Amino acid sequence: MAPRYVSITIIALILGLMLAVQFRTTNKEVEPTAPRDRAHELTVELKNLAEERARLEAEAEDLERKLSRARQGYAQAKETLEGEVEKAAVTAGLTPVAGPGVRVLVATGTQTQGALFTVRDEDLLKLANELRAAGAEALSINGERLISTSEIRLAGSFINVNTRKITPPYEILAVGDPAALESSLEIKGGLVETLRDWGMMVTVESMDKVRIPAYKGTLRYQYARPVREPA
Repeated sequence: MAPRYVSITIIALILGLMLAVQFRTTNKEVEPTAPRDRAHELTVELKNLAEERARLEAEAEDLERKLSRARQGYAQAKETLEGEVEKAAVTAGLTPVAGPGVRVLVATGTQTQGALFTVRDEDLLKLANELRAAGAEALSINGERLISTSEIRLAGSFINVNTRKITPPYEILAVGDPAALESSLEIKGGLVETLRDWGMMVTVESMDKVRIPAYKGTLRYQYARPVREPA
């Protein structure tokens, strides 16, 4: 073999060995790089997940605070509404009430007592109006609650209150300031004195506690409708 070919062969072998060594070295350097890159990616992802969790927890706490405030607002609104409904029911006469007030008994006297007239529906109406004017907050006659639509009228030989027949003696109960109510009736020259002059028996008694029942009838408005004022 010519020396030239021997040299070429030797050079080729050397190049082959160098390429083999370089290939092994490259593999050794690349192999551990992939796990390090994956670990870095996982670390970044875990950090992002932790930040997202913290953000969601903060949002959950904020929503919980808002929900708590909403519940408190609802409870306060409900309490206010219930109070308004209760006051409206008392004003409308739809619930029993009790408090200080007066008890008025009215009956026709006997002939020996000088009775000139019997008790009329007008007399009971005037007594009720007198008590209202003196500040009575609730009224009843013989257990019939007087409301804005109540009627006191003569029906044959009887007096009707709320379309129910009542018979003497007539008991009027009123809740309010006992002193003011009694003085309004017992004033000199007033209604009670006039009724007594006509021979009727009228007693006015202040009481620490008067109980007045609820209205027993039904409230039905066929034509009247609420009107909302423009804003």
